Amino acid sequence: MSKSKKKAETVFLVCEETGDYNYTLKRKPGGEKLKLRKYSPRLRKHTVHIEKKK
Repeated sequence: MSKSKKKAETVFLVCEETGDYNYTLKRKPGGEKLKLRKYSPRLRKHTVHIEKKK
């Protein structure tokens, strides 16, 4: 008997202000959506980025 494993899926971090896809992550499914302050190259400052699946 083998247990089913949850595969890591690719998610994107999208800037809330510009809507640009700036970062990609491999993440296991489940849990809350990520909301991180990351650097936005277009605005040249740190902004809030939210997780989005493509």
